[in-house]
Amino acid sequence: MNKSTHALFFFIACYLLSNLCLGQATFSNCSAIFLNNKMLVSEYSATAKCSITANAKGQLTVSTVNLSPNKNIAVKPIDFQVATKDKNTGTVVLVSKEKIQRIDIESILKKCKKGDSILILTLDSQYALPHNEVLVK
Repeated sequence: MNKSTHALFFFIACYLLSNLCLGQATFSNCSAIFLNNKMLVSEYSATAKCSITANAKGQLTVSTVNLSPNKNIAVKPIDFQVATKDKNTGTVVLVSKEKIQRIDIESILKKCKKGDSILILTLDSQYALPHNEVLVK
């Protein structure tokens, strides 16, 4: 075999190994934000938006989700962090420095005003969370 054939085999081996190690699990599990076990987003679509009233109460969680036409069910809680985004400046501030699986929504809302957003950050790339920004109404 000549040098170009060796180089080709080396490239293919590296490519296959990288896909096995890194590429398989990326965004392979659908997840959603829940407040008191109710999914915040009205529909799991690319155009859907999340919002919450400034006087909401209860536990905020993020879970993998079983999506169906009739009911969306939280399956497995996942770790996340919370940040807030200021409406006027766009400044993002981390609220939960530790990884969490639930948080009282009131503790987040006391740091927000109408028009701000709550940002949910997943800690593992296997979880797709397309509706990760919650507008405070």
